Amino acid sequence: WGLVLLAAALGATAAARCPAPCVCDNLRAHVLCLNGSLTAIPDTIPELTRKLDLRGNSFMVIPAGAFLATPYLTHLDLRHCKVERLEEGAFRGLGRLVYLNLASNGIAFLYQESLDGLFSLQQLILEGNRIEEIQPGAFGHLASLTVLDLRANALVYLPDMIFQGLQVLRWLRLSHNALHVLGADAFAALPALRRLSLDHNELQALPGEALARLDGATRLDLGHNPITYVAEEALAMASLRHLFLDHASLQDVAPDAFARSPQLRILDLRENQLQGLPPLAGAGGLVRVSLDGNPLLCSCLLRPFHKWLARARVQAEGACAAPPALRGRSLNSLKSPEMRCSRLRPPPSPTAPPEQPSSAGSRQCPQGCVCSPDFHHGSCENRDLREIPRDFPEDTRLLDLRRNRFRTVPPDAFPGLKELVSLHLQSCSIRELQPGALQGLESLVYLYLTDNHLSTLEAAAFEGAPQLAYLDLDHNAFTRVPAGTFWLLPNLISLHLQHNAIGELVEGDLAGARGLRWLYLAGNGIRHIAPAALAPTKMLEKLQLEGNHLSEVPTAALRGLPALSELKLSRNPIKHMGDGVFLPVASSLQHLYLDNMGLEQISPHAFTGLGPKIRSLYLESNKMSNIPDMNNFTGLEILNLQDVPFHCDCQLLLLHRWINKLNLCVGATCGSPAEAQGLKVKLSTTFQTCPGWGQGEAGETNPNKTKAASKSSKKKRLGKSPARGFSKSRA
Repeated sequence: WGLVLLAAALGATAAARCPAPCVCDNLRAHVLCLNGSLTAIPDTIPELTRKLDLRGNSFMVIPAGAFLATPYLTHLDLRHCKVERLEEGAFRGLGRLVYLNLASNGIAFLYQESLDGLFSLQQLILEGNRIEEIQPGAFGHLASLTVLDLRANALVYLPDMIFQGLQVLRWLRLSHNALHVLGADAFAALPALRRLSLDHNELQALPGEALARLDGATRLDLGHNPITYVAEEALAMASLRHLFLDHASLQDVAPDAFARSPQLRILDLRENQLQGLPPLAGAGGLVRVSLDGNPLLCSCLLRPFHKWLARARVQAEGACAAPPALRGRSLNSLKSPEMRCSRLRPPPSPTAPPEQPSSAGSRQCPQGCVCSPDFHHGSCENRDLREIPRDFPEDTRLLDLRRNRFRTVPPDAFPGLKELVSLHLQSCSIRELQPGALQGLESLVYLYLTDNHLSTLEAAAFEGAPQLAYLDLDHNAFTRVPAGTFWLLPNLISLHLQHNAIGELVEGDLAGARGLRWLYLAGNGIRHIAPAALAPTKMLEKLQLEGNHLSEVPTAALRGLPALSELKLSRNPIKHMGDGVFLPVASSLQHLYLDNMGLEQISPHAFTGLGPKIRSLYLESNKMSNIPDMNNFTGLEILNLQDVPFHCDCQLLLLHRWINKLNLCVGATCGSPAEAQGLKVKLSTTFQTCPGWGQGEAGETNPNKTKAASKSSKKKRLGKSPARGFSKSRA
């Protein structure tokens, strides 16, 4: 009885301390604070809480020690919280945490101590952020981690030993990034890995050297990469059983390409450009080869492969594309005499790309700097240097020169660093990049020039760095986009120009930026975007314009952006929104931010064209009293209507009904009339006097039906997008 009384006392204390916007389930030790307006982690969450769901808030930064008051947490969900930075020590004290979900935020960097203290963590979800770079040691404290999800970020390069410390990791998910450079030892510290997902990246060749470190991996996903050729003995993975190379650009596969992967059972080569295959020597364990969607030429040239299939008892999936007499015939149905060669020429066989010699590099290091031979890193951070030092080892791949006082970057400033991938020049008082400043940096992918004094850039400054994919120019002195700069940067993917003084975007500003995917322009003074200003960026996926001076949605400028999935217009003084303002991007848009704008009126047809593809819509902190019909927004995962003064009369009845059907917490509150002020829209009784109330409100007239419908809705919702660690979403 003493224990029971103690538990009851703790429960009563927990209930008393439950933060106002949250719901506390003391019996299960769960706390839910969904889709609210929280800007800081509440410090009154019950100490004994085990599962904490904070989805849909606005934290921006997770400070050091943010969860010290809740040391018993085992599950923490921070999805869609607009988090941009994890301070070192943010999760200290959470030694019991086994599940952490940080998906769909704006995190760009993982620092060495960002995840410190999570020694029991088993699942870490970082999907859908904008992580460009991971510092060595970032995962060093996660000794219990079994699943690491880094899908849909902005990674281009994986340095050696980047996953050091993940001794029990079983599944590494790196899909939907832009990876095209992998260090030879990128996966060297993953002895327990069983599955590696590298699909939907930019790998142009099979990264055989890096993959050879994965002795225990049984499944490898490499589909949707522009790989054209699989060379001799390209894949040496002793335990590999399933290999997916579908939807690539394969034109040829060497006969012994998989000879060093003796356990291979399933080989998926669907949707490539293969006209045939040779007998696959050494792949004695193969059970199935999938070749559907390839332009197979069923001539005499295919006979050796066809005979090998029969001899090795391998099932083949695929059909002939030529000659005409055999078009559509399955490989399994063919007979050798049918495969003839009259008047047919063999297709040209592509040559394997030449192997790039690796350089061991020399071990010199400039005085006062630190050079790490294991990680190929050099650092002269905060040494009060006036000139850029030279004589770094030739195999240096990351060079950190932050917080010095260089003022200018002269021509040929980094001689001999042909392997350099990442260059950090933040906070260096730089006013000028002289022509040829980056000459010879032929492998450079990341260039960070944040927090300097740059106001102009000459295109010639980037000569000699054709692989540059990430250019960060935040917090400088630009008054306009540095036009003409991008012609020498054909591989530019991400451009940061936030917190400058840019006043407008004009035609020609982005000329040459044909491959740009992410454009960050927040915190400038942009008042106008010319209709053709964004025209060169036809591959653009993210456009962030928050915190500018736009007075209307730049509809004309959005034309010709068929891939745009995220648009941020938050904190612009847009008071009125007319019909069809998002029509140019309606077929691709998934995330739309319209919060904190002082928005007073939205036309009934403003969202025309938008619908099931929209996953998140932010409308909080505006002044309108009604919103358009959104019944076809069936894919919503986040809807924030906090701090909007809705007028809860009969004109809002449709919104009331719609909100009641959603399995989401939207935060909509009545601002008027007086008798409804402060009440949740879904709970207000003012709608009960409206014509047609009885017909549309089955929930009000039949509680059992409401309960059943609610269960059905929840079941459907959970089936579509389960939240691991939380048993259900809360409306």
